[in-house]
Amino acid sequence: MAVLAVNGGKLAVDKKLIQKWPPVGQAQYDAVREVLDSGVFWGPTEKQVELLQEEARDYLGVKYSIVVNSGTAALHACHMGVGTQPGDEVICTAFSFWASCQGVVAQNAIPVFVDVDPNTFNIDPTKIEAKITDRTTAIVPVHTHGTPCDMDAINAIAKKYNLKVIEDAAQSFGATYKGKKGVWGDMAAISLNGTKNLPGGEGGIVLTDNEEYYQHARMGSMFGEKHLKKGEYRLYDALQMGFNYRSTELNDALCRSYLHMYDEMQEQRLKNVAYLHEHLSGLKGIKPLIPPEWAGSTYHLYKVLWQPEELGVKDISVQRFKWAAERALCAEGCDCYTWHIMPIPGERIFQSKNAAFGGIPWSLSTTSEHSRNIVYDPYDYPVAMDMFDRSMILRCIYYPNTVELMEQLVEAIKKVLANVDELVEYAKTIEFPRMPWEKRIL
Repeated sequence: MAVLAVNGGKLAVDKKLIQKWPPVGQAQYDAVREVLDSGVFWGPTEKQVELLQEEARDYLGVKYSIVVNSGTAALHACHMGVGTQPGDEVICTAFSFWASCQGVVAQNAIPVFVDVDPNTFNIDPTKIEAKITDRTTAIVPVHTHGTPCDMDAINAIAKKYNLKVIEDAAQSFGATYKGKKGVWGDMAAISLNGTKNLPGGEGGIVLTDNEEYYQHARMGSMFGEKHLKKGEYRLYDALQMGFNYRSTELNDALCRSYLHMYDEMQEQRLKNVAYLHEHLSGLKGIKPLIPPEWAGSTYHLYKVLWQPEELGVKDISVQRFKWAAERALCAEGCDCYTWHIMPIPGERIFQSKNAAFGGIPWSLSTTSEHSRNIVYDPYDYPVAMDMFDRSMILRCIYYPNTVELMEQLVEAIKKVLANVDELVEYAKTIEFPRMPWEKRIL
């Protein structure tokens, strides 16, 4: 008789317990209504954007902030801020959403990828120096899932080679590194996408303590024009290349309503995470990703890794086991999924080396022979590849979900692990994504 829900068994999780993210209460209705009543919906110096910039600066303890319309725009603005040029090489992590290096390509510079640390799945500082050339100008560490990178090690390398450090902090608003919030490199980019811990629907924030970088990023986000104070006359005179990366008053007001309850929301998230850490750590067959002590993670996402070897599974691949286990948990009522399935250099834009017509930026005259000859081979990043084979996300750790739901998630995982023979037989029947470059038998 089938025990697992994927084969018709009884569900382990009461789906009615799972709350939606982001939570919507009176504070959110009031924030949006205030903007609607004001009749002011946009503008680079209006009330909501100015207040959000100020409140974000105060919360994080940084000098300068720019609210823009996405985290991707924030990253591009950072590259304009530090002056990333065509033909530059920029060190990037092999594991992230590709927006982490999109700003590099947008500046007609060349991403150079580095494998990840097996304990954090952030960029591995010990592998960075081997990728530095005389064309390298910057490093883009990504605080993946809200866990800070080893910034002291990264900053030491940057200082040695005179490189800029642009942090992709899209998932890590409010994280601490060795007990401190803020910008730990030269600039940082936050995402306010609706999935993030600090949601605004869409949006982003550029952060820095450097006034020069701030001014160039500000102009790059506002048509290349000089930043004006409210009431100053606009000349429509572009000083540099720039884009329309402005946010809206509705988004900013909504985001502020969540910022005012951010600590409360994070407190519950951390309680949920602590329960999962405690009750998953001792189970054979699964391993929760627990950050180092110096990394105060925001836990944007909660990653676990399947370890079928510990269960004696030998006749199917690790990847096939992972996909089967994930689908089995979803059938049990768990809110779980895979966050990306391949290293960034495995994506077609890098396999083809053609971001625009004619192979740009690799084909540009400003691009070095070394950059033109880069081979983006996913198998050059074995730690990341193994992580993709094993990893899965438990999504619903967020407020207002409680430990009661976490208890059921743990029981669902225990149920799947206790019925491994049934799971393996199910695994042999499933199909799952394969990339054109995949060489292994899966």
